Amino acid sequence: MQHPLTQFATTETAKKQDIFSSLGIDWMLLLFQLVAFLILIVLLKKFVYPFLVKAVDERQEKVEAGIKAAQEAEIKAIAAQEQVEKLLVKARKEASDIIEIAKTEAAASIKTAEDKAKNRAQRITDQAHEQIEQDVVTARMMLRQDTADLIALATEKVTNNTLDKKIDTRVIEAALKESK
Repeated sequence: MQHPLTQFATTETAKKQDIFSSLGIDWMLLLFQLVAFLILIVLLKKFVYPFLVKAVDERQEKVEAGIKAAQEAEIKAIAAQEQVEKLLVKARKEASDIIEIAKTEAAASIKTAEDKAKNRAQRITDQAHEQIEQDVVTARMMLRQDTADLIALATEKVTNNTLDKKIDTRVIEAALKESK
């Protein structure tokens, strides 16, 4: 069996009609296809390409506008970043000033509270001393009275008789004054 290409070449060379025929090309069909292709090119150029070119141009303009907007946005972002940094520096300074003021005020408040506490503690201590002195005086008076009663009772037991209450009191008072 012979290879199909060699068979085709041998049969065609045998005919030797023309070059298009030997290549297997029908020149009438080729001419018809060429005219159809040219008509297609003209129709595409008239009806399709303007719309495509217009769409591509619009898309190109949108892309360029987007790039320009992005560049402007980047410039604005840089400016905004610088503004933010300035505001942060200012805010930090204000915050440190506020903290310093707060510390000063807190120290003053603490000092005032300490002074008030010291004054109150002093008043409480003074009142306690006064109360203690009063309690001591009261206790001494009660002790003196109890001592006088005990001495009167002891005298009564020793002498086996009771003197007048007034006389007992005077004698005991005189003895207590001498013992001081």
